Amino acid sequence: MKLKLSAFLLLLILFKANSQNMNSKQDSVSNQPIVVHKDTTISDTLSYALGTLLGASLKSQGFNELNLDDLNKGILHQIIGLSTYTLESCDQIVRAYVAEKQQAQFGPVKEEGEKYLAENLKKPNIHVTQSGLQYEILTEGTGKKPSSADSVKVHYEGKLIDGTVFDSSVKRGEPITFMANQVIAGWTEALQLMKEGSKYRLFIPYHLAYGENGAGQAIPPFSTLIFEVQLIKVGS
Repeated sequence: MKLKLSAFLLLLILFKANSQNMNSKQDSVSNQPIVVHKDTTISDTLSYALGTLLGASLKSQGFNELNLDDLNKGILHQIIGLSTYTLESCDQIVRAYVAEKQQAQFGPVKEEGEKYLAENLKKPNIHVTQSGLQYEILTEGTGKKPSSADSVKVHYEGKLIDGTVFDSSVKRGEPITFMANQVIAGWTEALQLMKEGSKYRLFIPYHLAYGENGAGQAIPPFSTLIFEVQLIKVGS
């Protein structure tokens, strides 16, 4: 589950802004109470549209265990300024819930990756850096080493630890050029260890790859990744 709360929090911020605006209007009009309209007006259409957007956002993020009465109460209280929770505390509650769900769903992926790396480190010719990046030198080049600010031209193939190939410039038959500091942290670190002509096999823990979010459908959250990377050229 990706932690994409932007639409949800945007609505909360919008509601907070509305609340502040309404509070200032109330002060200027002798604290007149807020009227909840029950007839069909354009405000009902807007309200329904906002509810639909909020519902779609919650559904897409896997929030399917909600008490709708409390959800409606939370929205109403935020709008009229009676909320007993701050936005910061709400954010912490939601993040804790998401972390718990992620652990339940993807904890085994994380544990399998950690076990794989621990066993892999026992093999000969496996090097490890302080960050936890593991690599094997398949071919040692003799050319220039890139800095993080250099562009590099590489061929690569990426796999999950079960051997599933999720991306390959080799299969496409065309190398790729990019800035060394515009990729995942494991790549940026590894490329600076390599010389032109080198080919390394990288074993990248999840925190140096796509982290707790993963990448699309191909790379689950907390995934340890394996790459074979050939550094063809440094610079344009």
